Amino acid sequence: MKKAEVVFIPFPGPSHLISTLEFAKLLINRDNRLHITVLLMKFPNSRGTDAYTKSLSTSDSISFINLPECSLPPNTNPRDAFGALFEAQKPNVRQAVSDLTNGEQYGHLAAFVVDMFCTTMIDIAKEISVPTLVFFTSGVASLGLNLHLHTLRVRDNVDPTQLQQLKELVIPTFANPVPSYSLPGSVLSKEWEPFFLNYVGGLKKADGIIVNSFEELESHAIKSFSSHSELAGLPIIYPVGPILTPEPETKGVVESNDIIKWLDDQTPSSVVFLCFGTRGSFDEDQVKEIAHAIENSGARFVWSLRKPLPKGVMAAPSEYYSLSDLSLVLPEGFLDRTTGIGRVIGWAPQTQILAHPATGGFVSHCGWNSTLESVYFGVPIATWPIFAEQQANAFELVVELKMAVEIVLDYRVDLFQGPNYLLTADKIEKGIRSVLDNDEVRNNVKKMSENSRKTLLENESSHTYLGRLTDYIINQI
Repeated sequence: MKKAEVVFIPFPGPSHLISTLEFAKLLINRDNRLHITVLLMKFPNSRGTDAYTKSLSTSDSISFINLPECSLPPNTNPRDAFGALFEAQKPNVRQAVSDLTNGEQYGHLAAFVVDMFCTTMIDIAKEISVPTLVFFTSGVASLGLNLHLHTLRVRDNVDPTQLQQLKELVIPTFANPVPSYSLPGSVLSKEWEPFFLNYVGGLKKADGIIVNSFEELESHAIKSFSSHSELAGLPIIYPVGPILTPEPETKGVVESNDIIKWLDDQTPSSVVFLCFGTRGSFDEDQVKEIAHAIENSGARFVWSLRKPLPKGVMAAPSEYYSLSDLSLVLPEGFLDRTTGIGRVIGWAPQTQILAHPATGGFVSHCGWNSTLESVYFGVPIATWPIFAEQQANAFELVVELKMAVEIVLDYRVDLFQGPNYLLTADKIEKGIRSVLDNDEVRNNVKKMSENSRKTLLENESSHTYLGRLTDYIINQI
């Protein structure tokens, strides 16, 4: 029997790509009438996901097509790089889809699934009258925030300067007014405004939006999509999470094993884990403040510390490859004084560390993948947002859900100008102590952890939404 064909167009960055492909696995495991073809784009000089995609290529239900690489002019503004890359890839996508539909191998082309940043590809789907679903890799509250701010800009002409002057905003997907410092940097900057308008305008053109979240976690936000008049006319949402990112098997195996063995020797819930995502890094002054905070707290710790990037560069930080390298940025004698109390590492096996019983708190940038992992493993977060929508995620965790403690909510790093201020050791230390000691937050996270583990089981909420989604796709044939 020929299957219904679904074309996936993921964003090339590792965190987006891997969660999108984990969703693809979820989809084909749910309905064996589906076949997925993934069109893989690459950023210039990108690396790190080839082994993962090869591990999936053995499936009969998922195929991969590597699109030709497109190089951008060397003087391309980083703010325009995403859009320019995707526009340059459009002819390649158009050709790949044409080859697919003219071939005999699979069945009827039923739908496109495109990453939240790849919505320009909806144009190609419309040319051939195929519906497009967007895979949104953040939460429902964040989705609603973006849609609302886009409406304010387009309908009411509220510009970034006016948003900065507001103390707070009422947003349908949040139960509490959201302070302006928790808004994404892309809506507070005139330079990023074209990117924001294009990206969120693309979301509104979709036929549906798949969200990596679940009803029990974001009940208010999900209900607002059906109850609030401003959101009612927008694309239908399918919260089908939590879709967790597996650890790559090829990175840091020796060090990973060493860290897990060290955790095995610690008492339950005694270790604080500090990790700031694939792009999170700090300059030397901030690193020293973190080190003083850790040492003063007396807590046992695992700290993922990466080299900072030059301003204006959109890439993953590199590693400190030796103790002598680390000693140059850490306070003098820090590594000697904390021997046995903690470990400073580079790349971290995050899910393994969060899953370990010794891990009692997580100082995090509040990226959505990390947030879902902390919830799933029942580890409370101390919030330290850096980029993108992370400030809104931090606000949601602390104020809306009461599932995190606050180190800071208004910290942000601009790609070109750097951080908005230096976060002092006393605030960081207070957050470390609080995340290990706050029983109310810990209990709230433990309860939500139970919900996150059952929501994809039969007849539970994410399972039900996934069923509606697969029915929608099959009905396009």
